Amino acid sequence: MHRTSWMDAAPQAHASPSPSAYGYTRLDTSMAASTQQQSLSASSNPSLSTSSSILSHHHGEHSTVSVSSTASDSSAPAKMDVIKSRYPYCVVWTPLPCISALLPFIGHVGICTSKGIIRDFAGPYYVSTDNMAFGTPTKYWVLDPSRVQSKQHDWDRAVAKASDEYACRMHNLFCDNCHSHVAMALNLMEYGGSSSWSTWKIGLLMLVHGRYVSSGALLRTWLPFLVLAAIVAIIVVFTR
Repeated sequence: MHRTSWMDAAPQAHASPSPSAYGYTRLDTSMAASTQQQSLSASSNPSLSTSSSILSHHHGEHSTVSVSSTASDSSAPAKMDVIKSRYPYCVVWTPLPCISALLPFIGHVGICTSKGIIRDFAGPYYVSTDNMAFGTPTKYWVLDPSRVQSKQHDWDRAVAKASDEYACRMHNLFCDNCHSHVAMALNLMEYGGSSSWSTWKIGLLMLVHGRYVSSGALLRTWLPFLVLAAIVAIIVVFTR
């Protein structure tokens, strides 16, 4: 009788367990239900933005489900905030020490970005950001961004380029100053279709169109001048 040893016997095929043994069927069903629920939620609320990825890894296998929808554009125009010194699309003004006490219509100006952040030529080779030299603004002049005519420079790009340029310049009180910085920004964006904005034009229009931030700002602008004028008047009266 021929005896077959266990080494001569053909190896029996090892049956691989079904996917349900590892819980794949349950995972796929759960992911499908989750995907369907997220799709229904996204369709019922268009502003809902969903981006999810489910990754399953077991014994070298991966199962991935991705759900994404287009995010809604929630960008809204910035609003003026006096407390935080935010003046979108504005030219702002603040008094200069000593000079404004003698001539209250002369002061320091800056131009704001679309978010209201102040950029001002504060001194030699320096343009400040969100920290206006000589104090917070007391007056603001609202401009209209729809009047920007340049095809190369929108509002923020023009403000940034003018600021970069003046960050490399020496400050000159009479020839190349904070008003010149604002004028360059308006020229770059061709505000109102014009590229002839100048220091004197900025100063004059700020005087005409500027609005005081508050009654306290009005007092801060004019009180030093009024006190000085009162002192001079008293001296003149009593020395006659």
